[in-house]
Amino acid sequence: MKTTQLIRLISIINSLFIIPACSAQNPAESLLEDILEDLSVNNDIDNSVNTLNWENELEELSGRLKEPVNLNIATREQLEQFPFLSDIQIEHLLAYIYIHGQMKTIYELQLVEDMDRQTIQYLLPFVCVEAINNESAFQWKTMLKSAAKYGKHEVLTRMDIPFYKRKGYEHTYLGPSVYNSVKYGFRYSDRLYAGVVAEKDAGEPFGALHNRYGYDYYSFYLLLKNCGRLKTLAVGNYRLSFGQGLVVSTDYLMGKTIYASSFNNRSGGIKKHSSTDEYNYFRGVAATVSVDNHWDVSAFYSHRRKDGIITDGEITSIYKTGLHRSRKEADKRNLFTLQSAGGNITYQQNRIKLGITGIYYVFNRPYEPELTGYSKYNLRGNNFYNLGVDYAYRWYRFSFQGETAMGKQGWASLNRLQYSPVQNTRLMLIHRFYSYNYWAMFAHSFGEGSTTQNEQGYYFGLETSPFARWRFFASFDLFSFPWKKYRVNKASRGADVLLQSTFTPQNNISMDLKYRYKRKERDWTGSKGALTLPVFHHQLRYRLNYSLKEVFSSRTTLDYNHFHFQDRAANIGYQVTQMISSQLPWARLFADVQGSYFYTDSYDSCVYASEKGLLYTFYTPSFQGCGFRYSIRLRYEPNKHWLFITKFGETVYLDRNEIGSGNDLIRGNKKADVQMQLRIKF
Repeated sequence: MKTTQLIRLISIINSLFIIPACSAQNPAESLLEDILEDLSVNNDIDNSVNTLNWENELEELSGRLKEPVNLNIATREQLEQFPFLSDIQIEHLLAYIYIHGQMKTIYELQLVEDMDRQTIQYLLPFVCVEAINNESAFQWKTMLKSAAKYGKHEVLTRMDIPFYKRKGYEHTYLGPSVYNSVKYGFRYSDRLYAGVVAEKDAGEPFGALHNRYGYDYYSFYLLLKNCGRLKTLAVGNYRLSFGQGLVVSTDYLMGKTIYASSFNNRSGGIKKHSSTDEYNYFRGVAATVSVDNHWDVSAFYSHRRKDGIITDGEITSIYKTGLHRSRKEADKRNLFTLQSAGGNITYQQNRIKLGITGIYYVFNRPYEPELTGYSKYNLRGNNFYNLGVDYAYRWYRFSFQGETAMGKQGWASLNRLQYSPVQNTRLMLIHRFYSYNYWAMFAHSFGEGSTTQNEQGYYFGLETSPFARWRFFASFDLFSFPWKKYRVNKASRGADVLLQSTFTPQNNISMDLKYRYKRKERDWTGSKGALTLPVFHHQLRYRLNYSLKEVFSSRTTLDYNHFHFQDRAANIGYQVTQMISSQLPWARLFADVQGSYFYTDSYDSCVYASEKGLLYTFYTPSFQGCGFRYSIRLRYEPNKHWLFITKFGETVYLDRNEIGSGNDLIRGNKKADVQMQLRIKF
């Protein structure tokens, strides 16, 4: 026993020289930015993943930076919230603590099997190691007293002011062009969350007309976690995710990013909805109860008024933007109700996990949208249901996950196999089959399209780090659509290839080279569906990151796009982006300056440039045409209670005198705005 302890001590000491201390630049934050940017750039515009509000996820992970997870008492569910941890890594981490006892230092992560250097660097900001004593049984009275004494409050308000005028403000929009939101949140440890959210979008009236009570959108949430047998209780607005998302998922999904482990669509269960997203949530009550150490039972009920268009007593369209700027948009507000109820039963023991998820939802009016062409088999009617069985099994270096579901129409199945032949190498195989007539309003899962419908495909991914400072990723996706799709008037197929290499010569320098090739089919513009041609899209990106201690960092990005139809002239696009971040040594003031020059032949070859935004936000604008954009972001944090962020950005086009069209038309070639945010913690 003494020999084992000595070996462990020597290994820990050696790891101190291997794992660098967590720097102010925070590699985990950079990872999240990279993943979200990948989703914006690499997924098609019609893919719903680009319309999701990431505020919930960014807020939750940012909270972990302030209150890290203690690895000595971490649960599987807590570790699964980190997208950069694979199932196999989580299994080995839990096994290490079970076999060797409590960790003495965070640097013991180096001793966990399959825990590579890069993953450790991503994980360090979110976790800690603290000694624990035997915890007493949960008591409500003790928890409430502790919450009243040690709970933390946060008030967050944001205001956006544009320095331009859209055409809609001349006669159509009913309110000022200023955006404003206010959020209050209360948190006690990981057990109690409560808060309210209020928001007014630009163009919506405040305290007048249809918003006579002030803001256009109000939200309330209450979330209790790990209170004895009561694993989770949500009241108000909440989110759900079970299985692989083929029945219900309003949670985030990583999609086709370069991080192979992120494809593990974990069952997030019940979570609070604390963002300003006005569409992707449930409203009512939901709970999960742990019957014993292996069985969890969840149930939920939701009642929501939703926006849409009513024609002759039938719902003909569901309005998803949450915007009520004009009288026409305001007339769509809260015209019908949607009730939903369901639940999940999960069994988990050792390497096996099984679950059953069901949902039933009903409109108070018939839902009868116009269904022609590619939308012929879309959802319609009054009441619907979905039922799915999910399963998972881990065996040594193999990990298998899947779900098969059915609905009122059609069925769907998604299965994933992951294998790690050696440390720092992972292989991933994903097969999905979504029938052309599968009806699932709340489903959200892996795929090329925006819904779990009308798609089949095989995906293969390889992630490896054969050398100390090199990381390689390669993926190949072969997909097909058995029925018509938007802008494709027949059954079609395609391929998606992604290659990336990352080189880190020093701890403060890294560079990425990424190439992506995608082949799909699309109707030739103006042919009215009579002519469908293959389209080819090539994307090449080079990025260089550099940091100097804690006071300076730089990121240089070069992008090139090449898009063309078969036997047609090509459209190209490129951009150069430079970002510099610095901290003034004499003040708690952080500054980010970014500039981009872009040129594209058309919308098909448009380019993207991500920017640092306000708290819990992510901004990746797209550009087409010729011009440049620059932005300046200042973050001032005088103490732990106060934080102020302001950001100014301007886009200047060199090839036009007007920006946009319709009510969004801006007369002129410049578009500038300022965003301000204040946070108070007490």
